[in-house]
Amino acid sequence: MKDNFFRKIKKPFLVAEISANHNGSFKSAKKLIYTAKRNGADAVKLQTYKPSSITIKSSRPEFKIKNGIWKNQTLWDLFDKGKTPFEWHKQLFKYAKKIGILCFSSPFDSEAVDLLESINCPIYKLSSFEITDFSLIKKISKTKKPIIISTGLSTIPEIQKTINFARKNGAKEIALLYCVSNYPAKDSDFNLKNITLLKKKFKCEIGLSDHSNNLNIAKIALALGATIFEKHIALDKQKLGLDIDFSLKGKEIKKYKDELIKTQIILGKNKFVRKKNELKNLIFRRSIYSIQNIKKGEKFTEKNIKSIRPSAGLDPTLFFNILNKKAKLNIKSGCPIFKKYF
Repeated sequence: MKDNFFRKIKKPFLVAEISANHNGSFKSAKKLIYTAKRNGADAVKLQTYKPSSITIKSSRPEFKIKNGIWKNQTLWDLFDKGKTPFEWHKQLFKYAKKIGILCFSSPFDSEAVDLLESINCPIYKLSSFEITDFSLIKKISKTKKPIIISTGLSTIPEIQKTINFARKNGAKEIALLYCVSNYPAKDSDFNLKNITLLKKKFKCEIGLSDHSNNLNIAKIALALGATIFEKHIALDKQKLGLDIDFSLKGKEIKKYKDELIKTQIILGKNKFVRKKNELKNLIFRRSIYSIQNIKKGEKFTEKNIKSIRPSAGLDPTLFFNILNKKAKLNIKSGCPIFKKYF
């Protein structure tokens, strides 16, 4: 992967996150990749871990989820249900390449990075919850491949510390995603101006890891400078899945991408522009007209000329320059005034 990957990608860049929505089915995982490609996603992302990569099998209170959509599940049970088996990865990457969509992953330990390196994973994603795991960050950074870092739960000093450490260990390209680590995230959880602040502070590509169910969140994020969008996906009409409550289903992926593109078009360019479709209405500006019959040699006055619509005569900014000049010819009332008339 060449340097400047993040600057060269076509934006907005939509990453379809499969996560656990394959429900343990290799066939469903392939269908999700196909669904992402068919509906306009620019890339598809997996999560590469074994439950032991993240936690231990324990029923102690701190290992049990107390709130939200995964309430009462232990961390081990949650990650065991949601894992994408290591043995699937090579075939899923191969399938994604075959149908023409970029595939990459979030590794959760050194073993996962080794697996992904063996199948030429082109980019790495660091999960919000792993942003302080320097052993994992070092392993990823040593590959010298582009890294996308989610920043959910993090402070600015934590983000800065992670970026500094990653760069020290070989990371050359880093993009950040503003993320709210609630599942699903409520509108009130967001502070979208964080995108502007991150962009100004870190001077890199900034995106949104979107766990909301409100399309306006992504559109506003784009308006504030986000260029990369990560969104969990599911199959059309899929009803079951660990992440189903905050996932785009089937054609909803296309709508999401289309709305981002429409928003980008409306936002326009970083220069003052008037579109041709608007400029055709210049005719309805004002211009200088005669409002009385004016004889040859007669002076133009505020009584015999006026600035009115449409814009068929001289620009009204010249009105005071014309006053007291003499007409070169007879001019009927209701006619546009031109330079040749005085």
